[in-house]
Amino acid sequence: MAAPKQPKPKQPKQPEQPKQPEKQEKAGAEPAVPTVDEVLAELAELDDPKARAVNAGHGDDHGVNLGALRALAKRLKTRPDLARVLWETGDTAARLLSLLICRPKAFSREELDVMLRGARTPKVHDWLVNYVVKKSPYADELRVAWLADPDPVVASAGWALTTERVAKEPEGLDLAGLLDVVEARMKDAPDRLQWAMNHCLARIGIEHPEHRARAIGIGERLGVFEDYPTPRGCTSPYAPVWIAEMVRRQRQA
Repeated sequence: MAAPKQPKPKQPKQPEQPKQPEKQEKAGAEPAVPTVDEVLAELAELDDPKARAVNAGHGDDHGVNLGALRALAKRLKTRPDLARVLWETGDTAARLLSLLICRPKAFSREELDVMLRGARTPKVHDWLVNYVVKKSPYADELRVAWLADPDPVVASAGWALTTERVAKEPEGLDLAGLLDVVEARMKDAPDRLQWAMNHCLARIGIEHPEHRARAIGIGERLGVFEDYPTPRGCTSPYAPVWIAEMVRRQRQA
């Protein structure tokens, strides 16, 4: 908004001139889109060595506080073109920001597949699946394809999408068949795939009473995450405990 005009000394009357177009931006106009270099510079300023050290313990190579990252994304709003350029930098913080400002339905099935396989870090992988792929019209096609992928990290994305369907849209899923696969493969699965399969196991037990006893039994027999260090006030990822706690909350609600 233009600043208030200061009073001017009285001048002799001049003939009125035609009004010129307003040059200043109107209130509420979209701010100028920053360049990718400007955004990267801002991300660099937000980088905190302590946060970077903590994130490194989880396999992530960035030091930007996620609250600050979300605040930046809120300021930028949806910027599909900028999001694509930020993703292509390969920088983890830039990729996380790109996932917050992109337009999920703008990506093709092939683009999402390539992005997942190149996601590299756990946080980028998780945000890509949860914030972008789940909102894509290709989500179920990719779910089926990724479930059968020999790469365990890619397969973990298929299990994450399956868990979403177990909870929200189970029609058409073979829940008993999913439990068969979990029972046969989860014990020896690589870490990220094991985590995703365990989440699906727990969600089946929580949401579907007819499969609850079997889900708890599988969890007890396999013992996956039975001794997982769980902070006070948090729920253990050990499926029998997780299922029991969430069912208890549902009954109290």
